[in-house]
Amino acid sequence: MSATMTPLAVPGPAGPEGARGRRALHRAARPAAAALSGAVLYLSFPPRPLWWLALPAFALLGWALRGRRPRAGFGLGLLTGLGFLLPLLVWTGEEVGPVPWLALAALESLFVAAACLGVAAVSRLPAWPLFAAAVWVLGEAVRARVPFGGFPWGKVAFGQADGVFLPLAAVGGTPVLGFAVVLCGFGLYEAVRLGPARRATGTPRRGPLAAAVLSVLAPVAGAAAALPLVSTDAEDGTATVAAIQGNVPRLGLDFNAQRRAVLDNHARRTERLAADVAAGRAPKPDFVLWPENSSDLDPYRNPDARAVIDRAVRAVGVPTVVGTVLTPETGPLRNTLVQWEPDRGPVATYDKRHLQPFGEYIPMRSVVRLFDKDADRVSRDFGPGDAVGVFDLAGTRVGLATCYEAAFDREVRDTVAHGARLISVPSNNATFGRSEMTYQQLAMDRVRAVEHSRTVVVPVTSGVSAIILPDGRIVRESRPFTPDALVAEVPLRSSLTPATRAGVLPEAGLAAVALGGLGRAAALAVRARRGGNAAAVRGRR
Repeated sequence: MSATMTPLAVPGPAGPEGARGRRALHRAARPAAAALSGAVLYLSFPPRPLWWLALPAFALLGWALRGRRPRAGFGLGLLTGLGFLLPLLVWTGEEVGPVPWLALAALESLFVAAACLGVAAVSRLPAWPLFAAAVWVLGEAVRARVPFGGFPWGKVAFGQADGVFLPLAAVGGTPVLGFAVVLCGFGLYEAVRLGPARRATGTPRRGPLAAAVLSVLAPVAGAAAALPLVSTDAEDGTATVAAIQGNVPRLGLDFNAQRRAVLDNHARRTERLAADVAAGRAPKPDFVLWPENSSDLDPYRNPDARAVIDRAVRAVGVPTVVGTVLTPETGPLRNTLVQWEPDRGPVATYDKRHLQPFGEYIPMRSVVRLFDKDADRVSRDFGPGDAVGVFDLAGTRVGLATCYEAAFDREVRDTVAHGARLISVPSNNATFGRSEMTYQQLAMDRVRAVEHSRTVVVPVTSGVSAIILPDGRIVRESRPFTPDALVAEVPLRSSLTPATRAGVLPEAGLAAVALGGLGRAAALAVRARRGGNAAAVRGRR
């Protein structure tokens, strides 16, 4: 009897409770996938050489967003943005605490959410991975411009310095490189989704499946076809360049209070290089590059600083670019690079054009002060320059993009368009300690090298300094917080890549594709709504 009664011993509510649990898991699946996709995308960025993780990241995001309503896409996209940008930008709170970091990550995540809203909207269109990838690039384009001049950190392209798609940077810059990666990721999801699918008749959906497979293969084939654009040939001969890393006395913002020590460090390391050259231990450079902020003492107003720089430049005997801060009696400060000749002193200057908001100047200072007591650490704002930076150093035209400017397409492209045969990106990362920021920025510089087919030299106060060939390979690299002088003979090039020639056109073309897809999706939604309303009216009749 007990055996026959056993089935009746199961409590009745277990079935409904289990169903509710399954529904809860089902509802949580897409939000979890969206957040996970952001975290996986973060892991694809330097210093990890895991560039390929960007593909499963976007495949997972495609699963989370496809077929969702735009409002749901926005919410899921916000989770993706936070999963990606919170860990990626943690270095922004290195010395000023978590509030600026959390605020920046939250603000930038809104742009990711808006892009994902668009992805969800176009996800019902035929060949939707194409439109969705273009929408993502449109979102990056907007984020790189607003607010306060934009913040392009975390563009998908900047995680691909070690990847197979990198040659596409020479085709259409960071927009085309990023588009290819996102398209491949979304296409991968669509191919997996459609692979086992069958129509009611049992025949495979060959058309959509072929389009999905093409979305995966086309970016890879395009990257292979672009390989001839990547070259290290010395079209205009070579130059021997030296990048000086003098180091800072200690980590953190307080290093600014030790400006003379930083200057002395760079001067001493330059003089040591001069001694090595004289002894035959190092080749004589054609010119020397110091980092941003290597002399925060204005040499035009501080005779002692001028004497220290002049002595070091005379010792090495070649033109030297010195990063300094100019402090006029009135008006804004200037983040300036000075061309210093051994026999003539300072002969040319370049003022940084694209300044870092909340770092070099404080927008809406009175409002910011209410939320962040550290706002007045920037007690006097910097002002932007208005001229493209290209110095003639011993016959070599060297383009200049100071630190933060390397993240912006136009600032680097302008130097090459104005005749630069080599690019220098002097930087100062000491404020951010040993965080991933240095490696994220170095990856940007590698992408720029391929994008414009130029050697890129990165002198940094505290590391990592590097010399990068036009194919993106690093041939000299320093250790963090270690004085060093990197010397290498590098190729000089004058040819222009399609990306340099095209300028903003590839980005504008992809934006047009995105807007076209969004317009088509909106029209279909309106038509469906009208059809539903008409059916409802007929039903009432």
